[in-house]
Amino acid sequence: MLNKKVNGITCALLAAGILSGCNSDSTDSTDIEVQEKVTFTILHTNDNHGRFWQNDDGEYGMAARKTLIDTIRAEVEGEGGVALVFSGGDVNTGVPESDLQDAIPDFVGMNAIAYDAMAVGNHEFDNPLETLETQRDLAEFPMLSANIYNADGSRYFDAYKTFDINGVNLALIGFTTDDTAKLSNPEFIGDLTFTDPQDEAPTLINDLRADGADIVMAVTHMGHYADAANGSNAPGDVALARSLSEGQLDAIIGGHSQNPVCMEPGDNTVYADFDPGDDCVPDQQNGTYIVQAHEWGKYVGRADFTFENGELTLDSYALIPVNLKEEVAVVDENGDAVLDEDGEATTELVLIQDEITEDADLLAVLQVYQTAGEAGLDETLATLTGDLNGERADVRSMQTNMGRLIAIAQSENVNADFGVMNSGGVRDSIEEGDITYRDVLTVQPFGNTIALATMTGAEVNDYLDVVATFSQGAGAYAQITDVKMTVDCTAGSVDITSIGGEAFDETAEYTFSIPSFNAAGGDGYPELEVIDGGTVDADALQAFFVEQGSIVATDYDPIGDIVYTNSTSTEGCAAE
Repeated sequence: MLNKKVNGITCALLAAGILSGCNSDSTDSTDIEVQEKVTFTILHTNDNHGRFWQNDDGEYGMAARKTLIDTIRAEVEGEGGVALVFSGGDVNTGVPESDLQDAIPDFVGMNAIAYDAMAVGNHEFDNPLETLETQRDLAEFPMLSANIYNADGSRYFDAYKTFDINGVNLALIGFTTDDTAKLSNPEFIGDLTFTDPQDEAPTLINDLRADGADIVMAVTHMGHYADAANGSNAPGDVALARSLSEGQLDAIIGGHSQNPVCMEPGDNTVYADFDPGDDCVPDQQNGTYIVQAHEWGKYVGRADFTFENGELTLDSYALIPVNLKEEVAVVDENGDAVLDEDGEATTELVLIQDEITEDADLLAVLQVYQTAGEAGLDETLATLTGDLNGERADVRSMQTNMGRLIAIAQSENVNADFGVMNSGGVRDSIEEGDITYRDVLTVQPFGNTIALATMTGAEVNDYLDVVATFSQGAGAYAQITDVKMTVDCTAGSVDITSIGGEAFDETAEYTFSIPSFNAAGGDGYPELEVIDGGTVDADALQAFFVEQGSIVATDYDPIGDIVYTNSTSTEGCAAE
């Protein structure tokens, strides 16, 4: 029986003599005998966010990822199966070495790994469209999104890609969160329209089925929210699966929410308490399998499927750690804890699973980019006592010292009365020690400028009615400094007591700083008429650190100025 491989698995396999062509459209299947039973494997990552290089502890990195994927691909193909590699999007934004080079090293790495397709993520629009076009030209795989349209009504990206798997036709649709319209800089997305994937999916799936698709999957950048509890975020993968007829969509390979989608066994509404190396039960909603591999290439998701007599079965699933490590106690030959000079137990980082050797060729290529990106990033700007908390889960759910420091730095930059900073623009923490420009760019990678808004007190009150009540968990959640107020989450209103230490007056005039992204309507913030100060946010933060010279993290801890009521959380308006 003819064992014809999947179309478009890149020129690397062409060189091995497996394919007769490269970068072609769907293979003509007229001469392919459909097998009664076909096995195949989907490997997937998502939310790379510039992590082409391993971290300081030697974890993840694209060179090790390539070794792992090459090994699995060889195993699967050796058994007569087919392996496809998909990305759930957001290649861009997160690490200075990548950001300064427009994520070119990341796309180079994906080409070397031989990805077969990726969803378009919202962070693909963090730069002007010219940069995105350069990335699309560089990619040796399709970037898919069925719900992004040009002004003339044509799709900006291909909606889907089809693959022949030993005679079985698999159609892969791409979807991007429609939140992109508010998450991306309006100056960059221009005349593009982002429609609701739930509106696009039924017709597109039915058309693909009518055209002969045996299996229909989606690679998405929409987010996984357990039991469809998406809060202020646009509906994600669970809602999409539930909006369709049962089993209409076979599987979703997702991204965006940056969580490992591992559900409590027997309960598909609750996340399991997952640690690296644990078993992972993927979600299944309305007959649709849903998977997501956390973030940054920390894992490669592996889903092994069988298609037999028109039925698709997920035989096994795993999140495979890519050189992830855990902290363990150091013990002596007697099994006793080894203590340090202060009498505290010492620890060390050890691999959770066997080490994955980095692919030497890809490592050498990426080293050139890493070296270029490192130049000039390590100059010390200031010293830090304590840690500044910019962890995603924290900064999007409560006021943190990092969020407040940024809001203060920006308000001082434009001499404003108070500052507003969206938490989605805070991308990392800074640990105690020297603060470098690398740290600054990691925390604030988007290149937004700082805008100055002027309003009457009454207008400020109306504005904060909206901004201060964005729900926890979303990037819209606001870090606010120099405003003392009570927030009523049920009423969607605020009661302001003071601004800048002075009693609040509805008739007075106030100024506040706001990132240009939010002033233009990003993250769903009200659009404002502002004065653009022209200072890039990272430059303002750099200048603040240089001016201060020495930073004490606790000086920026929340001081109880904002009190949330009618919410199950004391730190913000809880997502419904």
